[in-house]
Amino acid sequence: MPNAAQTRPADRGSTPSLNRQILALALPAFGALIAEPLLVLADSAIVGHLGSAQLAGLTLGSTVLQTLVGFMVFLAYSTTPAVARAVGAGDTGRAFAATRNSLWVAAGLGVFFALLLALLAHPLLKALGGEGQVLTYGNAYLLPSLAGLPGMLIVLAATGALRGFQDTKTPLYVAIAGAALNVMLSWVMVYPVGWGVAGSAAATALTQWAMALVLTASVLARTRGQEQGWAPDRAGLGAVFKVGAWLMVRAACMRVALLATVFVVTAQGEKNLAAYQLTMAFFNLLAFALDSLAIAAQALLGQEMGTQNLTTPQGRAAVTQLKNRLVRWSVLFGLVTALACPAVGFGAAWIFSSDPQVQHLFALSLLVLGAGQPLAAYVFILDGVLIGAQDVRYLGLAAFFTLATYLPVLVGLYLWWAGGSSPAGASAAYLLLWCAYALWYMGARATTLWWRARTGVWIR
Repeated sequence: MPNAAQTRPADRGSTPSLNRQILALALPAFGALIAEPLLVLADSAIVGHLGSAQLAGLTLGSTVLQTLVGFMVFLAYSTTPAVARAVGAGDTGRAFAATRNSLWVAAGLGVFFALLLALLAHPLLKALGGEGQVLTYGNAYLLPSLAGLPGMLIVLAATGALRGFQDTKTPLYVAIAGAALNVMLSWVMVYPVGWGVAGSAAATALTQWAMALVLTASVLARTRGQEQGWAPDRAGLGAVFKVGAWLMVRAACMRVALLATVFVVTAQGEKNLAAYQLTMAFFNLLAFALDSLAIAAQALLGQEMGTQNLTTPQGRAAVTQLKNRLVRWSVLFGLVTALACPAVGFGAAWIFSSDPQVQHLFALSLLVLGAGQPLAAYVFILDGVLIGAQDVRYLGLAAFFTLATYLPVLVGLYLWWAGGSSPAGASAAYLLLWCAYALWYMGARATTLWWRARTGVWIR
C-alpha cells in the first residue's frame, strides 16, 4: 500500500487542491519571514529610549550579526529540499539523517563564528565606522548576542527541516511567540534589571535558544522511532557544506550587488540616498511576500521530485507541470504587487518623508519598481524551484554571471554622474539607477533562471 506522501501527487491534477497547498505553505512562511525584522524593530524601539548613541551601537552590532546570519540562510535552503525529497520518497530515515546533519552543521558553525567574532568584535566594529560611545555600545550589544548565535543557526536548520515536512505553521507560531517573549525579556533586562544595551542582546540570545529548542523538539516528534542515533556522518555533513558553499556564493554575489548599488546612490547625494532607503525598505517588504512563495516552491518541488520516478517521461512531466503552476502563481502575484507600487509612491510618500524632493524621488522609483515586480516574481519563484531541485551549483555560477553584467552598468552610472550637480540630473541619475537594479539586474537573473528551467536538466 502506498504511503501518504506517495499518494499525494494524485491531487496535483486538481487546481483547487494544489492552490490550497501553495497558500497553506506560503502564507505562514510570509508571517515567519516578517517576524524576525519585527523582533529587531522591537529591540530598536526599546533601546531607542536610552539614547541615540545606544541605538546607533545596537544598529552597528546587529548589522554584523544579521549579515552573518544572512550568509548562513543556506542552512534552511539546503535542508528543505533534502528533507522534502526524502518525505516524497517515503523515506523517513533519510529525512531524519538530513535534519540531523544540518543541525550539527548549524551548531558547529554557530560556536565557531561566535568565538571568532568574540575575538574580532572590537576591530570589526571600528572598521565599520564605530567610535566613541557608539563603539562602546556596539560591543555591549554584539558580545552578549554571540551567546545566542548557535541558537539562531539551529533555528534556520530546524525551520528548513519543518518546511521539508510541508509544515510552515510551526515556524510561524514559534516566531510569533519568540517575538513576544523577546519584547518582554528585553524590556525587563534593559530597564528594571538595568543592563541597558547588553540586556537587549541577552534577551534576544535567550529567545533564540528557546526558539531553537522548541523547533528542534518539533522536528524530533516527526522523526520519532528512528534508530540511526544522533552521531553525524561524514558524507552527510559534506553534503550540507557542498550545497551550502554554492548557496553562499549566490548570497555573496547578491550582497555585493546591493552594496555596490548603495555606493553609487551615496555618491548622488543625501536626497537620493534617503529616497533609496525608503524604496529599498518597500522592496524588501514585497520580497518577503515573493520569498514565501519561493519557500513553498522549495518544499513542493522537493517532495514531488522524491515521489516521482524522474527517469520516466511521466515523472519529469509531473515536476515540470508543478513548476509551471508555481511560476503562474508567482507572476500573477507580481502583477498584483505591481499595482500597489505607484499607489504607495504617489499616494503615501508623505507618510515616509516630509521632504518634497525625497517624496518625488520615492514616487518615481516605485514606478520603476512596479514595472519590475512581475520580473522579480519570476526570479524569486525560479530561485525557489531550482533550490528545491538542489541545483545549487548552477545558482551560484548564475549569480556570479549576473553580478558581472551588473557592475559595469553601475560603473557607467557612477562615472556619468561624477560631474553632475543639478537637481534634474540627480533625479535622472536616481531613476536610471533603479532601472539598472529592478530591470537590468533582475532581467539578467531572470534570463539565467529561464534558460536553466526550460532545459529540464535540473530534474534529476
